[in-house]
Amino acid sequence: MRSLEWDTRGLSAQDRFPFWHETMSQMLVSTWATSDDPDGFHASARIFDLGGLAFSAMSHRTLRASRPMKLIRQADPEVFQLHLLLRGDGQMNQAGRDAPMQAGNLIIIDSSRPYRGWRGADDGLAESLIVQFPRSALGVRSDMIDRLVAAPIPVQAGITGVLAGHLRHLADNAEHLTRQNAEALGVVTLDLIAAVCAHQSEATAALRPEARRRALLSLIHEFVRQRLGDPDLDAEMIAAAHQISVRYLYKIFQEQGVSVAGWIRRCRLEQCHRDLADPRQSSQPIQAIAARWGFGDAATFSRNFRAAYGMSPRDHRCLAAIAGTAPEGTAMN
Repeated sequence: MRSLEWDTRGLSAQDRFPFWHETMSQMLVSTWATSDDPDGFHASARIFDLGGLAFSAMSHRTLRASRPMKLIRQADPEVFQLHLLLRGDGQMNQAGRDAPMQAGNLIIIDSSRPYRGWRGADDGLAESLIVQFPRSALGVRSDMIDRLVAAPIPVQAGITGVLAGHLRHLADNAEHLTRQNAEALGVVTLDLIAAVCAHQSEATAALRPEARRRALLSLIHEFVRQRLGDPDLDAEMIAAAHQISVRYLYKIFQEQGVSVAGWIRRCRLEQCHRDLADPRQSSQPIQAIAARWGFGDAATFSRNFRAAYGMSPRDHRCLAAIAGTAPEGTAMN
């Protein structure tokens, strides 16, 4: 997968802000920008190509940016940007709206309309995740998105929380994606953004059927992850919580090549696999860890673990402990 990464630390003080501004204008959208402290400015960024959309993780000192009509007339890529502010605050003025930007909020910016704003953090670097995508990519009415431009969207339980969690997961794992996986996740990302826009506009029916289905599946996945420790978690509970039939639930999972029970079991085993290798949990009995993630029967857990990982839970914990105590640079056979 194509990606770019840069950091201003290796540059002279007078070159840091000009380099940052020029690079970001080339890679994303051209702006006019200033810094209150150019000599003390610092920033870093990673940009990933997810097959038609650009996903960025960046941090920077306080800066002010504007995109006047003059720049728009010179070049307009006709894109939307979805920003998730992770740290810091700011302000954005576009489309007649003057919107505060706070950590934990989503906000959409339109490259085809003039805007101005600032972003920073009093005690360090502002941090944000940005998805840039063509205006036509969502497959929803443009007027529906226009109503959301420069209107902060709080991240809450539900579809906005799923999108924010998805973006954070992308930021942690994007560098390891194959090109094929990156393109697939790009599609999922657009579907989740479309679902958020539809939800905010109370127009879920406007989504394409496949986009609705994928967004629903993401909601279900998050619902399951939050309840893995509940031994009563099953298809009936999941279907009832999402107001769909059990038959339809089975259908959308079947399209993913896995059963509902199989996916729940896999998620539980992954959590057990992680916790058994954690040295901070070495004093926890194996069955206590299994029970924490919804396995009430020790024999069933052990059998499923061995089938998934080719060894018993005890052997996995022992091997992880041995690897953790090996001298640095020592290869384990």
